[in-house]
Amino acid sequence: MTALRAEGAALAYGDRAVITGLDLDVAEGEVLAVLGPSGCGKSTLLRAFAGLLPVAAGRVLAGGVPITGPGRDRTLIFQDDALLPWRSARRNVELALAVRGVPRGERRDQARSWLERVGLGEAAERLPRALSGGMRQRVQLARALAAEPRAILMDEPFGALDAQTRAAMQRLLLGVLRDAPATVVFVTHDVDEALLIGDRIVVLGPSGVTAEFSPGDDPRGPILAELGALEPLKEEVG
Repeated sequence: MTALRAEGAALAYGDRAVITGLDLDVAEGEVLAVLGPSGCGKSTLLRAFAGLLPVAAGRVLAGGVPITGPGRDRTLIFQDDALLPWRSARRNVELALAVRGVPRGERRDQARSWLERVGLGEAAERLPRALSGGMRQRVQLARALAAEPRAILMDEPFGALDAQTRAAMQRLLLGVLRDAPATVVFVTHDVDEALLIGDRIVVLGPSGVTAEFSPGDDPRGPILAELGALEPLKEEVG
């Protein structure tokens, strides 16, 4: 079953076209890694799937239904953790539970349970300023999963972390997704990260998907060649 779909989608910021004709299917439960040069529209694609950016032409769908705005079935995770600084880790996760309609009396225990899944049970009452960058991203992941969305859209979520913390977060994400499967679209600039996390990898250019790869085929060389061919285009698309 297809969880997310773009059909001839054209995406733009104002008068500037970013993607002119995208056809893409994301299967239910798939982790799709999206690569491409700066300015090719990777983040724009996520915003369209999240319902934050309307398509200029064509359409985008979630579960076969055209996306016309944000929905509880989709959640977006940014590189910036976007936690509310005045709320503890637990109370940040409780926000997602409140949106789901979980009764107030059950939110504390459920939020703690989600934090324990990402290894932060002992930090549940800390404010974001008392957490490291990697810990804040764990809270953001716990909050996203607590919402029980059908699709998680991740925009370079580990890009600002140091190499050791980034590797730990990659392992954590893979482990969490084994226990709580979800459809994931994971945007990254890092080929090795895409190979580690993705069930499938696509390379995005201004005209849409330019190439598709399976990590099992050891495609690092062809991916780098494809990205190199697209690099001269980034000045044209911004």
